[in-house]
Amino acid sequence: MATLTIRLPDAHRDRLAAMAARRGLSLNKLMEELSVRALAEHDTEMRFRMRAARGDTRRGLKLLEELDRRHAEAGNGK
Repeated sequence: MATLTIRLPDAHRDRLAAMAARRGLSLNKLMEELSVRALAEHDTEMRFRMRAARGDTRRGLKLLEELDRRHAEAGNGK
C-alpha cells in the first residue's frame, strides 16, 4: 500500500478529523473511503462519456423526453 502526503488548510483537516470521529473511523480510513467514492464517480462519468460519444443524439433526447413524461405521470398519480 502506498503512502500519500497531502497539504490541506488546518480547518479542512480538523473538519475531516471530526467527520471521521463521528463515523467511528480513523482519518486515514475516511480518506480511503472518500477516495474510493471519488474514483467510482470518475469511472461512472467516463463510462457515460464513452457511451454518449457512440450514441445517437436524437434517440437519447427521445428517451429523456419519454422518461420526463413517465415521471410527470407518476407524480400525478396516473
